[in-house]
Amino acid sequence: MQKAERRLMEPISGAAIEKTQHAIQRSTKKAGAYFQSILFHKGLLYMFIGFLLGRAVILTEILPFALPFFGVLFLMKKDKALIGALSLAAGGLTISLETSLIITCHLLFFLFLQKAGAFIFKDRVRTLPFIILLAVAGTRIASTFVLYGTISSYDGMMAGVEAGLAFILTLIFLQSIPLISSPRYKQSLKSEEIICLMILIASVMTGLTGVSYMDFKAEHVFSRYMVLLFAFIGGSSIGCTVGVVTGLILSLANVGNLYQMSLLAFSGLLGGLLKEGQKIGAAAGLLIGSMLLSLYGGGTSDFMATMVESTAAIVLFFLTPKGITASLAKHIPGTNEHAMEQQLYATRIRDVTAHRVDQFSGVFEALSQSFNAFYEKGEADSARETDLFLSTITEKTCHHCYKKERCWVNNFQDTYDLMTQVTNETSANTYSVNRKLKKEFHAHCSKATQVEVAIEQELNEFKANQKLNKQVQESRRLVAEQLLGVSKVMEDFSREIRRERENHFLLEEQILEALQNFGVEIGHVEIYSLEQGNVDMEMSIPFCQGHGECEKIIAPMLSDILEEQVIVKHEECGLYPNGFCHVSFGSAKSFKVDIGAAHAAKGGGLVSGDSYSMIDLGVGKYAIAISDGMGNGARAQFESNETIKLLEKILQSGIDEKVAIKTVNSILSLRTTDEVYSTLDLAIVDLQDATCKFLKIGSTPSFIKRGDKVIKIQASNLPIGIIEDFEVDVVGEQLKAGDLLIMMSDGIFEGPKHVENHEIWMKRKVSELETNDPQEVADLIMEEVIRTRSGKIDDDMTIIAAKIEHNTPKWAAISTNRYFQKKKQSVS
Repeated sequence: MQKAERRLMEPISGAAIEKTQHAIQRSTKKAGAYFQSILFHKGLLYMFIGFLLGRAVILTEILPFALPFFGVLFLMKKDKALIGALSLAAGGLTISLETSLIITCHLLFFLFLQKAGAFIFKDRVRTLPFIILLAVAGTRIASTFVLYGTISSYDGMMAGVEAGLAFILTLIFLQSIPLISSPRYKQSLKSEEIICLMILIASVMTGLTGVSYMDFKAEHVFSRYMVLLFAFIGGSSIGCTVGVVTGLILSLANVGNLYQMSLLAFSGLLGGLLKEGQKIGAAAGLLIGSMLLSLYGGGTSDFMATMVESTAAIVLFFLTPKGITASLAKHIPGTNEHAMEQQLYATRIRDVTAHRVDQFSGVFEALSQSFNAFYEKGEADSARETDLFLSTITEKTCHHCYKKERCWVNNFQDTYDLMTQVTNETSANTYSVNRKLKKEFHAHCSKATQVEVAIEQELNEFKANQKLNKQVQESRRLVAEQLLGVSKVMEDFSREIRRERENHFLLEEQILEALQNFGVEIGHVEIYSLEQGNVDMEMSIPFCQGHGECEKIIAPMLSDILEEQVIVKHEECGLYPNGFCHVSFGSAKSFKVDIGAAHAAKGGGLVSGDSYSMIDLGVGKYAIAISDGMGNGARAQFESNETIKLLEKILQSGIDEKVAIKTVNSILSLRTTDEVYSTLDLAIVDLQDATCKFLKIGSTPSFIKRGDKVIKIQASNLPIGIIEDFEVDVVGEQLKAGDLLIMMSDGIFEGPKHVENHEIWMKRKVSELETNDPQEVADLIMEEVIRTRSGKIDDDMTIIAAKIEHNTPKWAAISTNRYFQKKKQSVS
């Protein structure tokens, strides 16, 4: 007994608690699923709505709700139509037998018209409101004639009003019933859908008319509960709208409820305004609205009844689980829950897209590996090719020889080695002078002369096949590299997709407050990234009449706040209707490149075989390229221009520069059988750290002038288009602020006349330059080269000078450190 007591006194273990929690969660989920099954799949929801709509009567005799509900249910949930019909008739029976009979006649006449119309009209959705209009009007006129024997103008008018309301309600129910017919709502509801849903709920609450306890009416309690619930979820606008719609429907059912519309609308407005106080604040809004409107509208006699009804609604509101309010808030635009749900949805879409991109990247990588597997070729493959060649020779010569068995069975290795040596020597054109090998082979083989002739004949075809196989293997290797490059680009793209847009709401408010306190008027601020070196934000500001406030004031202030150089990337003036401008700000690069270029065609003509381009790669890198086509004239210009254009497109796609150059080479070498080629001189500068990659394909050296020092950049690569397979040597160099990079074609480098060492001459001319202006440098060197040839231009000439400088925006000297000294820490 004591042991049992001690076990009971021991604390419950964490595993047991976790197990109990899991069991409770499973039971809750199971109960929720069972409730949803009964509510939606078994038809309990439609039974409840149908019963109350069968009781809904407006203007004491009009029944516009029953048939639209049944018609929409018959169209969308035909298996639940019978439940809806029986519940409508049962609800009407609680009012009177006559009401139930009219509803039944409505349903029967509708089914008749629906069956008849199905043979004529195919679009059942569009014809449904008109069929209901005819069914309601016909039933009302027929029932009046049967009961009273005559039809007055008043009866006709009431029939028209009832039919018109049924027509409108059908359109509304077509929008609202699908929203409640499934537990899986849409991602978000439009304003029209919310109003339609409110009309449906108010119509259902109309069926509560007449249900009361003492002086407390059920429709008042539930209408205030609904207004309070939606005001708490959607704010004052939704709360006020729900109050107006609900009060209007209830006042149609009972003229005495007309002041309820004002009470509900005012209470919804106050409840929404006080929702920041959570449920207590929203409840206080309802109490205040009920108190003021009851005293103003109904006097002190109805004051207690109104306050008790409002209190009952508040009790229901506090008993509403948080999960229900959160679930409803997900579908109402403007709520935090809806924003989070949309963000989660966007995140899921982003992850699915990134996963698909990853899959494509994996496919390209697998294809690249597959092509590489074909490309790998070892000694075994070479031996196999030799065996196949020798087997062809022996089939033509040794197959009918009487010494076949002695050579290939008894002395296989000696015969194989001799024929291999003869083949190799013949391939190298040295067999005829190798008398020792020739004498040894003739002594060994009785058909030596016939074998030698066969080897010479087959060797040409064998070499052609080998060359073709090599071209195929090289093409496969190039395709493998290109596929791998595409795979890398897609992998980087997937990584960019997965980068979430961070929530910078607090930072946006702090920056907005700081700028406004400084006296700068700002419409709104949107921050997309605050990553070091990659700041990205947008603002709307009043039109500055061209005074440049964004560049002169706002950008320096943002630089002080974020402790990073920020500049204006893009500005659109007067974009918004109120005259505001849309401005994009971003991080300034640490370095910038100033370019100067000089260009001349052979003989002073208009068509040059040289092409050049300055390419902004868009990822903080800047490329400078010069291509020199073989020869001069239009054909050379076409080749060099094609090289530059292809390189531009491929580099901007994000593919690695080495793969890009090999791709261009492959395209140009396979495009034509003519012996045409072009050189390429490419420099890619990283604007963040000033590192530079040089890729020189058959081009002349480049020079870097750093003070009095001149550095030569050179690499040995064949020109593009000569051979398909070539390796690209990349030369790297760390540039510094103030460096002058000079790139040129062979027309400049080899242009000076009577110069033995062009490199020394060019270094001397660069070192003697007294200016650092890129354009002046390019003009001076070209002028010097032309002057050595007495003013003649014997070849196409192109020279580009690029100066590397620190990037300091024009208005960066403006400092607001004193004002923002305290702001920096809070924002960062």
